[in-house]
Amino acid sequence: MTEFHAEIRERVQEALESLEAARRSGDDYLVGVRIGELESLAHLAAEHGLHVPELTEYAPDERAAS
Repeated sequence: MTEFHAEIRERVQEALESLEAARRSGDDYLVGVRIGELESLAHLAAEHGLHVPELTEYAPDERAAS
């Protein structure tokens, strides 16, 4: 695993933990921010050919690009 891949995975884990905490506390704004962050990370990972299973739910929809 490259340093870049490791950094992406670490950021994903932090964002997922923060997303879960935001959902538990009912912070809808932070939920939206974290989902946006995860979508951005999914896009970045896809651009670099990285497979990060935790991002599957947030990955860009290929059909929308067609």
